[in-house]
Amino acid sequence: MTTATKKIQMVDLKGQYLKIKKEVDAAIAEVIDNTAFINGPAVKEFAADMEKYLGIKHVMPCANGTDALQIAMMALDLKPGDEVITASFTYVATAEVIGLLGLKPVLVDVYPDTFDINIEAIEKAITPKTKAIVPVHLFGQCADMERIMAVAKKHNLFVIEDVAQAIGADYTFSDGKKAKAGTIGTIGCTSFFPSKNLGCYGDGGAMYTNDPDLAAKMKMISHHGQSVQYVHDVLGVNSRLDTIQAAVLKVKLKHLDEYAAARNKAANYYDKALANHPKLKTPKRVKNSTHVFHQYTLQLNGVDRTALREFLSNKGIPAMIYYPIPLHMQKAYKDDKYKAGDFPVTEKLCASVLSLPMHTELDEDTLKYITDSVLEFCK
Repeated sequence: MTTATKKIQMVDLKGQYLKIKKEVDAAIAEVIDNTAFINGPAVKEFAADMEKYLGIKHVMPCANGTDALQIAMMALDLKPGDEVITASFTYVATAEVIGLLGLKPVLVDVYPDTFDINIEAIEKAITPKTKAIVPVHLFGQCADMERIMAVAKKHNLFVIEDVAQAIGADYTFSDGKKAKAGTIGTIGCTSFFPSKNLGCYGDGGAMYTNDPDLAAKMKMISHHGQSVQYVHDVLGVNSRLDTIQAAVLKVKLKHLDEYAAARNKAANYYDKALANHPKLKTPKRVKNSTHVFHQYTLQLNGVDRTALREFLSNKGIPAMIYYPIPLHMQKAYKDDKYKAGDFPVTEKLCASVLSLPMHTELDEDTLKYITDSVLEFCK
């Protein structure tokens, strides 16, 4: 089958699965055989493997990434009316949880080249009611955590890292010390949604921290607030990672760095093929973070994005817009203090970004077909 006729996908989960089929099938069969579908051995084993991989003391699996953010905020005893700062250019879940808990989402702009939260804007947004910052490591690269932690320390704020798109990325401090994304702030939260770099075959998420008291509290909250069975110490939720999903993740975690390398190889091809084009801006790679390329996102300049997507679609190439509407212009998050033009970078990005297929199974023929097609339209 030629590149032009085979189906190109944004994420090729089937191709990835076929390479680890034996391991995954055996792991799932073991769970079915022992029937420990909830809190089975694989859940603890996966958490321990994650702790080792991340270099962190406590990993608490839960049902999904949105729950992870909610449980983290509940564990920090944030109260209705408390302000939490996050970026306007991100997926809705980050702000959704803030609102659901009766907290006040305070949105700020991002940097135009890295898409990450603008630290000067964070400083300007801090008030006596501010209690936490939620930096999102968007598209696979860390926000500037050293500077964010300095701001947090200065103002005595919690930092909850949203690592849903950057699991496995390494951040390097100015003194040369390295740390995994999600292990730097007060709490790290991630998602194991199937399309994520470390994705299960359903839903899943996790919180991680080095604070033993916070770890115990998050574990309690995620199990109906129980310290021991039928003893409920705090208000909680029901948010568990199923054993089958933990078994899948345990297998896939062993391949995570290999997956990141494959994504980087594809990104390098895109970078080279699309470099120095006046209408296309390729993603910036910063010196203090590795990039795991959850998405490969272009900025278009003087290109009809809708027409380009249609052109690519007609050639069998999917392309996605992450994200078409800024959070401050979404109906659910409208606030009288925000109006169009308040976050010019976010608004420009929402009007100009386009993500190309990015996954572990892209071969050179497919990448050439994709880039040739983009260049054909943008000539």
